[in-house]
Amino acid sequence: MLNPLNDRACLLRRLAPVAVMAALTGACSSGPAPATYDLSAPTSRIRGASGVQVLVAEPAALQTLATQQILVKDASGSVSFIGGGQWADNLPRLIQTRLINTFENSSQLRGVSRPSSGAVADVQLVSELRRFEIATPDNQAVAEISVKIVSDRDGRIVNGRIFRASVPASAVDAPNAARALDEALTVVMLDIVRWVSGSHLPRREDPGTAATGENRAPA
Repeated sequence: MLNPLNDRACLLRRLAPVAVMAALTGACSSGPAPATYDLSAPTSRIRGASGVQVLVAEPAALQTLATQQILVKDASGSVSFIGGGQWADNLPRLIQTRLINTFENSSQLRGVSRPSSGAVADVQLVSELRRFEIATPDNQAVAEISVKIVSDRDGRIVNGRIFRASVPASAVDAPNAARALDEALTVVMLDIVRWVSGSHLPRREDPGTAATGENRAPA
């Protein structure tokens, strides 16, 4: 004989996990998703360093900068993040990609890529993302990157320089902060491309010319 009470208890046990998942889903989707902001890769006409191959490493960065959050720093050094917005990728990786794009858009380099590509290069750019924030109370978007040119043949540091730019942000909110930081980074990246293109860069020896003079094999 069927027992209605037992049947109802079994049904509730089967539905309980579904009800819990529905409640969790509702809690997770209660707020709007943050807006996502990308960074630009500017285009210019920058001469020099033609025929050189460059690897652009991902910038090193402190943990506060190695995120997708948009950073605010006050005069005391206290750090906070702007709600409602985030970068399209982890910030150092995003800046690496846009710097590579800027070299491709603006320079006469023979080739530019990331170290993981396996490409053989003449030099490598090793950098550190030092600042990328809205500085309050002046509401300045500050981008600062330290860059070293390293010979890929022997690891020698050829040159080094710190690049910095600041642009006023009209408001400390996600859209205005992202726009101002993008403008500051554009200045920095074009300055980096000009500096690298105007530097005397070491070249890897062409393997085809290694066997010359007394070392050349007899015909």
